[in-house]
Amino acid sequence: MTGTLVNAAAVIVGGAIGLLFKSRIKAGFQSGVQKAIGVSIFCVGLAGLMANMLSQNADGTLASSGELLLIVSLVLGALAGELLKLDDRLNALGRKIEARFRMSGFTAGFVNASLLFCVGAMTIVGPLNEGLTGDGGILYIKSMLDFVSGMILASSLGAGVLCAAVPVLVIQGSISLCAGFLGPMLQSTVLLRQICMVGYALILSIGFNFVADSKIKIANLLPGLLVPIVWAIISSLV
Repeated sequence: MTGTLVNAAAVIVGGAIGLLFKSRIKAGFQSGVQKAIGVSIFCVGLAGLMANMLSQNADGTLASSGELLLIVSLVLGALAGELLKLDDRLNALGRKIEARFRMSGFTAGFVNASLLFCVGAMTIVGPLNEGLTGDGGILYIKSMLDFVSGMILASSLGAGVLCAAVPVLVIQGSISLCAGFLGPMLQSTVLLRQICMVGYALILSIGFNFVADSKIKIANLLPGLLVPIVWAIISSLV
Protein backbone atom coordinates (compact mmCIF):
# COMPACT_ATOMS: atom_id res chain seq x y z
CA MET A 1 0.00 0.00 0.00
CA THR A 2 3.00 2.29 -0.29
CA GLY A 3 1.65 3.95 -3.42
CA THR A 4 -1.68 4.68 -1.75
CA LEU A 5 0.04 6.16 1.32
CA VAL A 6 2.15 8.39 -0.93
CA ASN A 7 -0.99 9.42 -2.82
CA ALA A 8 -2.83 10.39 0.37
CA ALA A 9 0.21 12.34 1.57
CA ALA A 10 0.41 14.15 -1.78
CA VAL A 11 -3.20 15.30 -1.41
CA ILE A 12 -2.50 16.65 2.08
CA VAL A 13 0.75 18.41 1.16
CA GLY A 14 -0.64 19.82 -2.08
CA GLY A 15 -3.77 21.01 -0.30
CA ALA A 16 -1.73 22.61 2.48
CA ILE A 17 0.32 24.57 -0.05
CA GLY A 18 -2.91 25.63 -1.78
CA LEU A 19 -4.26 26.98 1.50
CA LEU A 20 -1.28 29.32 1.76
CA PHE A 21 -2.35 30.92 -1.51
CA LYS A 22 -6.08 31.01 -0.71
CA SER A 23 -5.74 33.94 1.66
CA ARG A 24 -3.87 35.86 -1.02
CA ILE A 25 -6.51 35.37 -3.71
CA LYS A 26 -9.16 38.08 -3.65
CA ALA A 27 -12.77 36.94 -3.38
CA GLY A 28 -13.54 38.36 -6.81
CA PHE A 29 -10.89 36.17 -8.42
CA GLN A 30 -11.89 32.94 -6.64
CA SER A 31 -14.99 32.54 -8.80
CA GLY A 32 -12.86 32.82 -11.92
CA VAL A 33 -10.38 30.29 -10.55
CA GLN A 34 -13.22 27.83 -9.85
CA LYS A 35 -14.52 28.23 -13.42
CA ALA A 36 -11.03 27.58 -14.77
CA ILE A 37 -10.74 24.47 -12.60
CA GLY A 38 -14.14 23.34 -13.84
CA VAL A 39 -13.16 23.72 -17.50
CA SER A 40 -9.97 21.73 -16.87
CA ILE A 41 -11.83 18.92 -15.07
CA PHE A 42 -14.49 18.87 -17.80
CA CYS A 43 -11.83 18.51 -20.52
CA VAL A 44 -10.04 15.71 -18.63
CA GLY A 45 -13.34 13.86 -18.19
CA LEU A 46 -14.32 14.32 -21.83
CA ALA A 47 -10.91 13.15 -23.08
CA GLY A 48 -11.01 10.06 -20.85
CA LEU A 49 -14.58 9.28 -21.87
CA MET A 50 -13.77 9.47 -25.57
CA ALA A 51 -10.58 7.45 -25.13
CA ASN A 52 -12.54 4.58 -23.59
CA MET A 53 -15.49 4.72 -25.99
CA LEU A 54 -13.69 5.19 -29.30
CA SER A 55 -11.50 2.69 -31.13
CA GLN A 56 -9.82 2.71 -34.54
CA ASN A 57 -10.87 0.30 -37.27
CA ALA A 58 -8.41 -1.36 -39.59
CA ASP A 59 -9.24 1.17 -42.31
CA GLY A 60 -8.43 4.08 -39.98
CA THR A 61 -12.02 5.09 -39.26
CA LEU A 62 -13.29 5.53 -35.72
CA ALA A 63 -15.89 3.32 -34.09
CA SER A 64 -17.67 3.92 -30.81
CA SER A 65 -19.04 1.43 -28.32
CA GLY A 66 -20.53 1.35 -24.86
CA GLU A 67 -23.14 4.07 -25.29
CA LEU A 68 -26.01 1.90 -24.08
CA LEU A 69 -23.99 0.53 -21.16
CA LEU A 70 -23.03 4.08 -20.16
CA ILE A 71 -26.68 5.18 -20.14
CA VAL A 72 -27.78 2.13 -18.17
CA SER A 73 -24.90 2.52 -15.71
CA LEU A 74 -25.68 6.17 -14.99
CA VAL A 75 -29.43 5.61 -14.73
CA LEU A 76 -29.16 2.58 -12.44
CA GLY A 77 -26.40 4.28 -10.48
CA ALA A 78 -28.60 7.35 -9.98
CA LEU A 79 -31.53 5.20 -8.83
CA ALA A 80 -29.35 3.26 -6.36
CA GLY A 81 -27.66 6.43 -5.17
CA GLU A 82 -30.98 8.15 -4.56
CA LEU A 83 -32.28 5.15 -2.61
CA LEU A 84 -29.11 5.02 -0.51
CA LYS A 85 -28.96 8.83 -0.27
CA LEU A 86 -25.22 8.75 -0.92
CA ASP A 87 -24.93 12.42 -1.83
CA ASP A 88 -26.95 13.49 1.21
CA ARG A 89 -24.84 11.32 3.51
CA LEU A 90 -21.55 12.57 2.08
CA ASN A 91 -22.64 16.20 2.37
CA ALA A 92 -23.99 15.59 5.87
CA LEU A 93 -20.60 14.21 6.90
CA GLY A 94 -18.93 17.29 5.50
CA ARG A 95 -21.34 19.60 7.32
CA LYS A 96 -20.76 17.81 10.63
CA ILE A 97 -17.01 18.28 10.30
CA GLU A 98 -17.58 21.87 9.19
CA ALA A 99 -19.71 22.60 12.26
CA ARG A 100 -17.46 20.71 14.66
CA PHE A 101 -14.30 22.57 13.67
CA ARG A 102 -16.02 25.80 12.56
CA MET A 103 -14.53 25.58 9.08
CA SER A 104 -16.72 27.53 6.67
CA GLY A 105 -16.87 26.06 3.16
CA PHE A 106 -15.39 22.74 4.25
CA THR A 107 -18.16 20.62 2.68
CA ALA A 108 -17.68 21.86 -0.90
CA GLY A 109 -13.95 21.22 -0.83
CA PHE A 110 -14.23 17.82 0.82
CA VAL A 111 -17.00 16.48 -1.43
CA ASN A 112 -15.64 17.76 -4.75
CA ALA A 113 -12.04 16.76 -4.03
CA SER A 114 -13.05 13.30 -2.75
CA LEU A 115 -15.04 12.59 -5.90
CA LEU A 116 -12.34 13.91 -8.19
CA PHE A 117 -9.49 11.98 -6.55
CA CYS A 118 -11.45 8.73 -6.17
CA VAL A 119 -13.14 8.45 -9.59
CA GLY A 120 -11.02 7.59 -12.59
CA ALA A 121 -8.88 4.99 -14.27
CA MET A 122 -5.80 5.40 -12.07
CA THR A 123 -7.88 4.98 -8.90
CA ILE A 124 -8.74 1.45 -10.03
CA VAL A 125 -5.77 0.33 -12.09
CA GLY A 126 -3.11 1.83 -9.78
CA PRO A 127 -3.91 0.04 -6.51
CA LEU A 128 -4.89 -3.12 -8.39
CA ASN A 129 -1.49 -3.25 -10.07
CA GLU A 130 0.30 -2.54 -6.79
CA GLY A 131 -1.65 -5.24 -4.99
CA LEU A 132 -0.95 -7.85 -7.67
CA THR A 133 2.66 -7.04 -8.60
CA GLY A 134 3.94 -4.71 -5.88
CA ASP A 135 4.57 -2.01 -8.51
CA GLY A 136 3.18 1.35 -7.35
CA GLY A 137 4.34 3.26 -10.44
CA ILE A 138 0.84 4.23 -11.56
CA LEU A 139 -0.03 5.51 -8.09
CA TYR A 140 3.14 7.59 -7.95
CA ILE A 141 2.10 9.29 -11.19
CA LYS A 142 -1.39 9.79 -9.77
CA SER A 143 0.18 11.25 -6.63
CA MET A 144 1.91 13.95 -8.66
CA LEU A 145 -1.32 14.77 -10.49
CA ASP A 146 -3.32 14.85 -7.24
CA PHE A 147 -0.64 17.00 -5.61
CA VAL A 148 -1.09 19.66 -8.28
CA SER A 149 -4.89 19.27 -8.33
CA GLY A 150 -5.06 19.44 -4.53
CA MET A 151 -2.99 22.61 -4.51
CA ILE A 152 -5.24 24.29 -7.08
CA LEU A 153 -8.50 23.11 -5.49
CA ALA A 154 -7.48 24.12 -1.97
CA SER A 155 -6.51 27.59 -3.15
CA SER A 156 -10.13 28.01 -4.19
CA LEU A 157 -12.24 25.65 -2.03
CA GLY A 158 -10.30 25.59 1.23
CA ALA A 159 -9.32 23.07 3.89
CA GLY A 160 -11.90 20.43 2.97
CA VAL A 161 -9.65 19.37 0.11
CA LEU A 162 -7.02 18.04 2.56
CA CYS A 163 -9.54 15.66 4.14
CA ALA A 164 -10.11 14.05 0.74
CA ALA A 165 -6.94 12.10 1.57
CA VAL A 166 -9.10 9.88 3.82
CA PRO A 167 -11.36 8.43 1.09
CA VAL A 168 -8.31 8.13 -1.17
CA LEU A 169 -6.64 6.02 1.51
CA VAL A 170 -9.73 3.90 2.21
CA ILE A 171 -10.81 3.24 -1.38
CA GLN A 172 -7.41 2.66 -2.96
CA GLY A 173 -6.19 0.74 0.08
CA SER A 174 -9.22 -1.54 -0.11
CA ILE A 175 -8.61 -2.24 -3.80
CA SER A 176 -4.94 -3.05 -3.11
CA LEU A 177 -5.83 -5.42 -0.28
CA CYS A 178 -8.54 -7.11 -2.37
CA ALA A 179 -6.40 -7.27 -5.51
CA GLY A 180 -6.04 -11.04 -5.32
CA PHE A 181 -9.80 -11.42 -5.57
CA LEU A 182 -10.47 -8.56 -7.99
CA GLY A 183 -7.48 -9.20 -10.27
CA PRO A 184 -8.87 -12.10 -12.33
CA MET A 185 -12.18 -10.28 -12.74
CA LEU A 186 -10.58 -7.04 -13.95
CA GLN A 187 -7.96 -8.56 -16.22
CA SER A 188 -10.39 -8.09 -19.10
CA THR A 189 -9.37 -5.01 -21.07
CA VAL A 190 -12.96 -4.54 -22.18
CA LEU A 191 -14.27 -4.49 -18.61
CA LEU A 192 -11.61 -2.02 -17.48
CA ARG A 193 -12.47 0.28 -20.38
CA GLN A 194 -16.15 0.10 -19.46
CA ILE A 195 -15.52 0.94 -15.80
CA CYS A 196 -13.20 3.80 -16.78
CA MET A 197 -15.80 5.03 -19.27
CA VAL A 198 -18.35 5.45 -16.49
CA GLY A 199 -15.72 6.93 -14.17
CA TYR A 200 -14.71 9.61 -16.67
CA ALA A 201 -18.38 10.44 -17.26
CA LEU A 202 -18.56 11.24 -13.54
CA ILE A 203 -15.42 13.38 -13.74
CA LEU A 204 -16.95 15.25 -16.68
CA SER A 205 -20.04 15.87 -14.52
CA ILE A 206 -17.87 17.27 -11.71
CA GLY A 207 -16.39 19.76 -14.17
CA PHE A 208 -19.88 20.67 -15.40
CA ASN A 209 -20.94 21.41 -11.82
CA PHE A 210 -18.02 23.82 -11.44
CA VAL A 211 -18.60 25.59 -14.75
CA ALA A 212 -22.41 25.79 -14.82
CA ASP A 213 -23.05 25.96 -11.06
CA SER A 214 -25.38 22.99 -11.57
CA LYS A 215 -26.40 20.55 -8.87
CA ILE A 216 -25.69 17.15 -10.38
CA LYS A 217 -25.44 14.80 -7.40
CA ILE A 218 -22.22 13.06 -8.40
CA ALA A 219 -22.06 10.84 -5.31
CA ASN A 220 -25.46 9.36 -6.20
CA LEU A 221 -23.99 8.20 -9.52
CA LEU A 222 -21.14 6.25 -7.92
CA PRO A 223 -23.02 2.88 -7.89
CA GLY A 224 -22.95 3.14 -11.69
CA LEU A 225 -19.30 2.06 -11.54
CA LEU A 226 -20.48 -1.39 -10.45
CA VAL A 227 -22.89 -1.89 -13.36
CA PRO A 228 -20.21 -2.96 -15.91
CA ILE A 229 -18.90 -5.51 -13.39
CA VAL A 230 -22.38 -6.91 -12.78
CA TRP A 231 -23.03 -7.01 -16.52
CA ALA A 232 -19.74 -8.87 -17.13
CA ILE A 233 -20.65 -11.47 -14.48
CA ILE A 234 -24.12 -11.96 -15.99
CA SER A 235 -22.69 -12.24 -19.50
CA SER A 236 -20.20 -14.90 -18.39
CA LEU A 237 -23.00 -16.98 -16.89
CA VAL A 238 -25.38 -16.78 -19.84
